[in-house]
Amino acid sequence: MIDHIGITATNYERSKVFYQQALAPLGYTLIMEVPKELTGNQPVAGFGEAPKPDFWVGGADAANTPPVHVAFRVKSRTQVDAFHAAALAAGGTDNGAPGVRPHYHAHYYGAFVRDPDGHNVEAVCHEPA
Repeated sequence: MIDHIGITATNYERSKVFYQQALAPLGYTLIMEVPKELTGNQPVAGFGEAPKPDFWVGGADAANTPPVHVAFRVKSRTQVDAFHAAALAAGGTDNGAPGVRPHYHAHYYGAFVRDPDGHNVEAVCHEPA
């Protein structure tokens, strides 16, 4: 079982704002920040559903290479649609509009967006329509 995951961002503040907006429809909020004085390197922002963050974005001189893929499981297709719209409005780039992906399974409904560093971020619902 995965407890948490982290990615790096070349522009910490830009990415922090992107994820605050993009993940809001999923019920994720910025739960905590750890300043660079405590990390010994760069600041990090923890997102999740209160009280515990499980998705971390950290500042870095370079983003993860190659970019990573992160998928957030949601309960409804409406949330997938809202995530896609919010992520695009926050400056993300479309990497797959909301829709069924039957090559995964009959009810796989997902949407994909590239974040400011090119990471492939997905919201997916596995429930039937």
